[in-house]
Amino acid sequence: MEFDMLDQQIVHALRVDGRAGYREIGAVLGVSDQTVARRYRRLRENAGVRVVGLPNPIRLGYETWMLRLHTGPDVAMPLARALARRSDTSWVTLSSGGTEISCNVRVPAHADRESLLLEKLPRTPRLVSVNAHCLIHHFVGGAVGPDRRDDALTQAQIDTLTPAGVPAPPPPPYSHRGPGTVPGSAADPGDGPPAPLTVEDETLVEALSRDGRTGYAELSAATGWPESTVRRRMVELRRSGALYYDVEVKSFMFGFLAPVQLWLTVAPAHLAAVGQALTEHEEVVFAAATTGATNLVAIVVCRDMAAFYRYLTERVSGLDGVDRVESAPLLRHVKQLGSVTGVL
Repeated sequence: MEFDMLDQQIVHALRVDGRAGYREIGAVLGVSDQTVARRYRRLRENAGVRVVGLPNPIRLGYETWMLRLHTGPDVAMPLARALARRSDTSWVTLSSGGTEISCNVRVPAHADRESLLLEKLPRTPRLVSVNAHCLIHHFVGGAVGPDRRDDALTQAQIDTLTPAGVPAPPPPPYSHRGPGTVPGSAADPGDGPPAPLTVEDETLVEALSRDGRTGYAELSAATGWPESTVRRRMVELRRSGALYYDVEVKSFMFGFLAPVQLWLTVAPAHLAAVGQALTEHEEVVFAAATTGATNLVAIVVCRDMAAFYRYLTERVSGLDGVDRVESAPLLRHVKQLGSVTGVL
């Protein structure tokens, strides 16, 4: 499957507004709504493009932990599958030859820590080691906002597609209100507190995490709410930043064959500057400061391992304050953006 500029524009449009209609996207791109619908179906079927609606842990005050689990290769996949089935995990991946699992755990502020995954993991058989890092500051990716590869649309097109009440982010390079906060992104504090998620919202959020473009009739049937209530609640959650939309895509289908996770040890005096510098690297799709011996984690996506070598030696090596770098090629995603993939 070959991808052209129109495919890239559609993906970028969905990152701006995951629920934008085909006619709305077509009007902005200068094509028919049938063309957009046909391209989107092809992207879903062949490139794994999927829109998801997710609770924003930053705005909701959740803690996010990134775990590094080392285990034997024969039990890595069963453990990864077990982690993927948990509702509080996201981004469960296998790396380092299939002996390391990385996953994110979202911890609501009201959670009982004694019942958390962090307490149960040490009792898992054949688990060699566990390293837990709390993400203490997000620089790029996820709820913070788009990365530098989202450049297929003009600012005018972005403004047109941005839902009413949600500020549009500027084109790269981004001008931050504070380190790691893109204006108009889900992490942007905006003008008021987020609408808190309630028990009644769980069914709605679960449905949107499977498919962020689920129709209002289907959401009404799932929640038992009138369609008008569903629409109103989704607007409230989106405008307050409690809910955001993201787009999952298989990067290798676009010719990027080398996703790699980096664990950096950075001198504290340089941590903010290094994190900010990573937001300027188009290879970086996610970066955050963490607790632990390695205090900055990043995910980079390169064309191939030769390109990754150049990135490592030409760009990362020039960052002041980086004392040590660990790298682990990502072999397989077992869970992305909060939903399990087809490997289960």
